[in-house]
Amino acid sequence: MYSLTQSVRIRGSAGEPIPNPFKSLSRMEYEFRRGEFSLAVAGPGTGKSIVALNLATYGNIPCLYFSADSTAATQVARAAAMITGDDSKKVKAALLAGEFEHYRKALGERWWLRFNFSARPTPSEMEKDLLAFLETFGCLPQLICVDNITNVDTGPMSDAESFSFGLENLSEYLSEMARETDAHVLGTHHTTGEWSDGLTPIPLSGIKGKNARVPAGALTIHKEIDDMGGRILNFSPVKNREGFEDSSGKTFASYRLNRSSLRLEELEEEFPVAFAS
Repeated sequence: MYSLTQSVRIRGSAGEPIPNPFKSLSRMEYEFRRGEFSLAVAGPGTGKSIVALNLATYGNIPCLYFSADSTAATQVARAAAMITGDDSKKVKAALLAGEFEHYRKALGERWWLRFNFSARPTPSEMEKDLLAFLETFGCLPQLICVDNITNVDTGPMSDAESFSFGLENLSEYLSEMARETDAHVLGTHHTTGEWSDGLTPIPLSGIKGKNARVPAGALTIHKEIDDMGGRILNFSPVKNREGFEDSSGKTFASYRLNRSSLRLEELEEEFPVAFAS
């Protein structure tokens, strides 16, 4: 039991935002804060993993990334493109041809970004990796990415009710992980079926399993595709305990996906109209 003044002393790093490349989101008061669990939610192929990896590679902070949804070859090529600015297809070709020496130094500079590529990690495996991270670096991660949360093996789920209950329990577990490690835990997650094409703003109710009670923050992500194949990703803060939120999903910050480097580039310098008003 702590007094308010004691709580100041024992809070640790909880509440501190980690470095992130999404400045328009920051202007909307949405941050990825240490000690909190949040979700990035989108339909298949929209770019959830690209969003998570942009965050993981940007700040060069201690990060543990559970990449259940993407292989080592995919993540290495994507990360090298984001870090160096080179074309991701060129990077992937060099990797597959065994001619990757050019990129080793750049990747080596992100030495405390560590991956687990298990397709079905268990909570026990995740905890072992956290302990291994602590043993290796003498500190715990400041960012933990779980990509995506439905790949975490929490036991059998026989029906929709047990699926929703399992997601709720997993969210509680990841929220506790954030509290215990003082890391920001970012989980990527899917939408319900009606929002799965990712072409319109996704409301809070569009999160699969209605899994919105536990996270401190939730972003839904929808895309715009132009006639030339360009893509814009729109981030809607549908839940945000520390600032602005719009549960309809219709207020969003926009980023252009550089299809070459896979970096997300600021599209607007001004506040979205609904937020500014």
